[in-house]
Amino acid sequence: MFEKLTPGQEIETSVVAINGDTVFIDMSAKSEGVISSAEFADENGNLSVKEGDKIKAYYLGEKNGEMRFTTKIGGNDADDSMLENAYKNRIPVEGHVEKEIKGGFEVSLGGKRAFCPYSQMGFRQKEEASYFVGRTLTFIIQEYKEGGKNILVSNRKVLEAEYKGQLTALSEKIAVGSIVTGTVKSLQSFGAFVDVDGFQVLLPISEVSLERITDLSKVLEVGQEITAKVINADWDSERVSVSMKALIKSPWESIGERFSKGQKIDGKISRVADFGVFINLESGIDGLVHISALGVDRNTNLKKKFSVGQEMSVVIKEIDAENRRIALLPSTSTEQDDNANEYFASHSDDSGDTYNPFAALLKK
Repeated sequence: MFEKLTPGQEIETSVVAINGDTVFIDMSAKSEGVISSAEFADENGNLSVKEGDKIKAYYLGEKNGEMRFTTKIGGNDADDSMLENAYKNRIPVEGHVEKEIKGGFEVSLGGKRAFCPYSQMGFRQKEEASYFVGRTLTFIIQEYKEGGKNILVSNRKVLEAEYKGQLTALSEKIAVGSIVTGTVKSLQSFGAFVDVDGFQVLLPISEVSLERITDLSKVLEVGQEITAKVINADWDSERVSVSMKALIKSPWESIGERFSKGQKIDGKISRVADFGVFINLESGIDGLVHISALGVDRNTNLKKKFSVGQEMSVVIKEIDAENRRIALLPSTSTEQDDNANEYFASHSDDSGDTYNPFAALLKK
């Protein structure tokens, strides 16, 4: 049961019934609280609440034996006492933006006129002043002086509070480790911005795939739906990063099943660095041929000598699965080895001894 309420006090309760122009809310007592259904109706008269919905409301007082509440004060019902009460208890008020005046806007609060500075109208989005004129918006009364002759209001404060509430709700859903689904909104050189429940998160280019990607447009497109894992969430700075790569099983987990020390592989150069060249062995697996093993001077500009996509045969020198590193050495290609073996086999003597070119010369 709610304790005795004071005007302006906020409560959280649920809708128990809707009848005509009245919404009845649960007061955990013999009586029920009432709110005008007009507060929940859109321009077409459709209500945004139904029985059982949780809502927040402000207590106005008793009238004709009914406990009256509001989600915001406004319209012709906004008399002096209600407006002053709204100011003291920071209850949202509904006002009509009449016109643009010097320094801001004239706002009508029932029968009272209020002033909203340019800096207190809207939030984040840059809109022309004409956009607000003629609209009915929600405000917080910042100042209430001279019996209501001097009223200063802010629309920005209302929107800031709403946005903060949305962020709080999102922070509970979009937490580190959560799996989220979103839509790609834009592609940048450093990654993609993805819309997740109205909030834009960053998908870094390095977190899209296990493979190295240089052009996002080749793997993603605007409007595409993706599933990713939240890897960073700094809600104070409103920065959230996600990873598609984190949901892909790493090929390093079973590297020992497919590669071994001394194994010879034909691969392609995936990246050229100052200290060596990286060779792609399979999807998501690159190994390094250090510059010291390339048979060139240490001051050689490798980018002029080697290029991405160039084929190179290598042999595995060492595998460090824990640190995801493979050291490679240049080698003859497997094709060359096959040709050599075939050649030696075709020139072996009848005794089965390995072919000896010097012995072959002596037989001539």
